[in-house]
Amino acid sequence: MEKQQVKTEVSKSKEQIYRGQKLDFLKSLDVRESAKYLPSRSRRTVLRNFDSIEKFLKRCDKTLSEKKRIKTHMRDLVIVPKMVGLTILVYNGKTFNEVILTTDMIGHRLGEFSLTRSRVNHGEAGIGATKSSKAQKK
Repeated sequence: MEKQQVKTEVSKSKEQIYRGQKLDFLKSLDVRESAKYLPSRSRRTVLRNFDSIEKFLKRCDKTLSEKKRIKTHMRDLVIVPKMVGLTILVYNGKTFNEVILTTDMIGHRLGEFSLTRSRVNHGEAGIGATKSSKAQKK
């Protein structure tokens, strides 16, 4: 009995759920229909720009059928349930960063996961960088 209960718990954790709905159900919905499960700001954006999102999804299907990688500069695009599972290369101003879309990212924008500013790693101070090093001969 205990082994059977463990198996059912494992299968439940693998099910991806977003706001009480299964991901398979959300993927079957239209972009505008799935918008009602998004947070308010994202919902508003999706309902106003659903045509650009649908155009992007069609382009994704086309590039995947050609076995190419999906590249985009559209950092302001809201992630909808139909995009979950895709790997998209998002431009950050210098390079394309790989973003693997998961259920946690629904309602966010692509640009949030492709950072434009990298962390600065400072080295040692050079000659003339400090007052004491100005006195040294070059």
